[in-house]
Amino acid sequence: MIVSMLQLGFDSLFFARIDYQDRAKRLKDKTLEIVWQGSKSLGSSSQIFTGIFPRHYDPPDGFTFEIHDVSSPIQDDILLFDYNVEERVNDFVSAALAQANVTRTNHIMWTMGTDFRYQYANSWFRQMDKFIHYVNQDGRVNALYSTPSIYTDAKYAANEKWPLKIDDFFPYADHPNAYWTGYFTSRPALKGYVRVMSGYYQAAKQLEFFKGRNKSGPNTDALANALALAQHHDAVSGTERQHVAADYAKRISIGYAEAEGLVASALALLVNQRLSSHVMNPITGFQQCPLLNISYCPPSETTLDNGKSVVIVVYNPLAWKREEVIRIPVSTAEVFVQDSAGKKIESQLLPVSNITSSIRKKYVKAYIGTAPSRELRYWLAFPVSVPPIGFSTYIVSRPRQTGHVSTISKEFRSEGSTNNSIEVGQGNLKLLYSANEGKLTHYVNNRNLVTASVEQSYSFYSGNVGDDKDSQASGAYVFRPNGSFPIKSDQQASFTVLRGPILDEVHQQLNPWVSQIVRIYQAKEHAEVEFTIGPIPVDDGIGKEVITQFSTTMKTNKTFYTDSNGRDFIKRIRDFRTDWDLEVNQPVAGNYYPVNLGIYMQDSGMELSVLVDRSVGGSSLVDGQVELMLHRRLLHDDARGVGETLNETVCIADKCEGLTIQGKLYLRIDRKDEGAKWRRTVGQEIYSPLLLAFTEQDEDNWLHFQQPTFSGIDSSYSLPNNTALLTLQDFGNGKVLLRLAHLYEVGEDKDYSVTANVELKRLFPNKKISKVTEMSLSANQERGEMEKRKLVWKVEGGFTEESKVVRGGPVDPTKLVVELAPMEIRTFFVDFDLLQTVHAAENHVM
Repeated sequence: MIVSMLQLGFDSLFFARIDYQDRAKRLKDKTLEIVWQGSKSLGSSSQIFTGIFPRHYDPPDGFTFEIHDVSSPIQDDILLFDYNVEERVNDFVSAALAQANVTRTNHIMWTMGTDFRYQYANSWFRQMDKFIHYVNQDGRVNALYSTPSIYTDAKYAANEKWPLKIDDFFPYADHPNAYWTGYFTSRPALKGYVRVMSGYYQAAKQLEFFKGRNKSGPNTDALANALALAQHHDAVSGTERQHVAADYAKRISIGYAEAEGLVASALALLVNQRLSSHVMNPITGFQQCPLLNISYCPPSETTLDNGKSVVIVVYNPLAWKREEVIRIPVSTAEVFVQDSAGKKIESQLLPVSNITSSIRKKYVKAYIGTAPSRELRYWLAFPVSVPPIGFSTYIVSRPRQTGHVSTISKEFRSEGSTNNSIEVGQGNLKLLYSANEGKLTHYVNNRNLVTASVEQSYSFYSGNVGDDKDSQASGAYVFRPNGSFPIKSDQQASFTVLRGPILDEVHQQLNPWVSQIVRIYQAKEHAEVEFTIGPIPVDDGIGKEVITQFSTTMKTNKTFYTDSNGRDFIKRIRDFRTDWDLEVNQPVAGNYYPVNLGIYMQDSGMELSVLVDRSVGGSSLVDGQVELMLHRRLLHDDARGVGETLNETVCIADKCEGLTIQGKLYLRIDRKDEGAKWRRTVGQEIYSPLLLAFTEQDEDNWLHFQQPTFSGIDSSYSLPNNTALLTLQDFGNGKVLLRLAHLYEVGEDKDYSVTANVELKRLFPNKKISKVTEMSLSANQERGEMEKRKLVWKVEGGFTEESKVVRGGPVDPTKLVVELAPMEIRTFFVDFDLLQTVHAAENHVM
């Protein structure tokens, strides 16, 4: 966050919420105002002045003037008995001097207002006018209307040296039993929806660029606005009321519907469909499947009768080539997959689980009003190869030759088997399960020679409802557990293994409301864990917060690492804070941290990483163990302003039940210091999944696609492996917004923590670049002008070697190469000469 604010042009930020123990020490040490460094890689260039309010974002006691507030107003009519100017001026001066005693320099800030105030603004401003007048007339302090920027300038002019902070303020508690770590997981469905739609939005913007922006037709604006709105601190955080959460989701859905139309039209334009002269019917438009995660995709479930084929265009929004496996639901086992060159693609059929079928029936009806018209039998899985910023085309049809049918997975079911273990995985990665209990026991990678004991378990924390000593309950914001309880089956748990040439699956049913599918792809070296949790039962009157744990024998010395908004990873130490001696009151909640990209731990030989598909809370409460909270359902409000319990339900007609969540975790174990490549690469792939679009064709009409495979960049080029294209957005009139990011920190990886170069000429091979202008992150001002105004703060202890900055240099207008230093994000407006086109080879890959 800090790095982003600086790149937006901010010089300071001010806030209230830090841990109560931290605040107490800062009040004593006069360290409420500091310089905060957001990235070790960016050093002093990521330092911002930071002010923490002495208690909250409200005025001192006695200076709130809402309708029902009890603060005494200034009565300055001397003819009245309650004349009190001198008394109230003394109150003001006393409060100002008290704050000055805990603040450096002669300037202090009063935030005049707080939550639910200014319903009657006139009373506030009348009183502030009077206080400024009479206090300045008194002369002991000077009072003025101000702004954060004016205050910042005054602090800067004081030429003070400030304490330097290089980590963050997580986790935060406002009293001993109230850690605000529950919201890291609250409303996981909304969190997942925002994440999926954010990735979709980036892909849609790219396709909008290739198609050309249409001001009157479908565009990405509505989705952009809805996603921006969802970034409110009481939106994606999950700390709003239920009807407000529904409103956020509805707005995103409306935005998606418009962007979906844009994507379909852009892909239709790019493939440039042509019909042979004898075909009378128009080609069906492209359809997408927003409910694919719950196995509902009508265009892929078609019966394929009478020579019909389903054509799938697979779009890759990343700027490097991808080799992945896609899965689509199909209604028959008689299917055959080929690429656009007519080459057979090996494929595998996996039977749909009972859990998946149940979710499909229930949630499709909840979303669209009617249940699916047919029973689903299979998932069809097959590998795809997709060029950078481009697409490939695949065709699913009935087989025309013997032997072309997809392979049906072989099933092994264990129900109290007497075998010692079962090995799962056909490639380098093997997972071993105990046959009699169905539990994961070992992780083996034959390539990097990693063998580790590892177990996975599920548990839940009972939500605390408060007691006589402290009424604090667990709720939307606050995580206050009241004991943990393992989730086990009432009887011998059975599990099923499906084997095939593409992937193996392990299906596990722990109890009626917790199940999972573990997938091991033949060509991948990580495990994909798809969990299904819900409806969480609360008939016993107990709210529950569901977690999963991966346990090993690693000796991690209380240390683990979590990401900061998907960028830098921050070192965490259990029961420890850098800035003060922690008094441990909540050993579980007080060690939870936000996990947006992933979490990892390491010892002298290995490191275990888990990546997530949405923001969750996580920790390592025991050495060698990673814990992630996946779902919450609670029955009491935590008294932080929502006034509503976190009890999400889904209703069909008049029948309501608790929300069921389906999500994914990604597990990998590497040798020590070798996991970063996987975390950074797969992290990008999770955030920007392949986009699938479907069209139904008669016989071989798909052969008339003029461009079945396409790359928007030079066909022989891809971005360096340590960089990512964050934004490609058409601004019209030959102008495009381009954001590029370095994915690695300094020292994170021996190969990739180095400066990277991006060649703009090859990124835009068929366009003549006339001008490149570097901008701020928000693109509302030129970076050079912004940095001229940047305030450089003095810090206590001076600059260390770590604070020295490495940054990419200016873009040479002839070479047009962008340099990116570790963790650097650079933003540009690229202007094209609309009258000139670079005559290069056709920009598509065959």
